[in-house]
Amino acid sequence: MKEVIIELKELKKGYSGQLVLDIPSMDIFSGESLGLVGNNGAGKTTLFSLVLDLIRASKGEVLSKGSNVAQSENWKHYTGAFLDESFLIDFLTAEEYFNFVGKLHGWNPTDVSNFLQGYEEFFNGEVLGKKKYLRDMSKGNQKKVGIVAALIGDPEIILLDEPFANLDPSTQIRLKRLINDISKDRTVLISSHDLAHVTEVCNRIVVLDKGAVVKDLETSEETLRELESYFAV
Repeated sequence: MKEVIIELKELKKGYSGQLVLDIPSMDIFSGESLGLVGNNGAGKTTLFSLVLDLIRASKGEVLSKGSNVAQSENWKHYTGAFLDESFLIDFLTAEEYFNFVGKLHGWNPTDVSNFLQGYEEFFNGEVLGKKKYLRDMSKGNQKKVGIVAALIGDPEIILLDEPFANLDPSTQIRLKRLINDISKDRTVLISSHDLAHVTEVCNRIVVLDKGAVVKDLETSEETLRELESYFAV
């Protein structure tokens, strides 16, 4: 039987009286790769922000391994995430930032350097050794830094918001390989507007519309066509 690692219970988030997220119940299972799709304003980033306790729910709770993320910090030790460039420290170089994140996880610079060797193909010679501040890097290279930094500390749960945006086609292909690799033994949550990419790398797809779950699909050969038909209406 699958182990539930994240539970959403009566989860609601509203702003100025307008409900932007309303999920009565949803379980996310250990080892699952879950893709969250929906149009702008569907509630994808709001949901990820609630899972990471970046914002507080208007009602309900998010449980990670049984603990409410708003009342415990245990989840931070096994959760990695990159939502946007605000996660970066823009006056650091890539190496300085990786070492900073590594230090938070008890890694020394040698640990970090050894870890980064496994991502040389993904970086494609465009990130390390450039002596550039993160703020001076392209959006795509900033994203590469954020995604790899989210993997430092070997987290059990990884959240990536729009990971394919601002990446060139070659990097998108490398990222799909990377996600498929890390999904083998971890729980990965991805939000994306790219239906084709997300169905390639996720074994479950959840569709949000105006804050509500309208589809919850196990990925199959028919999933992409079903999603395209839904969004074409």
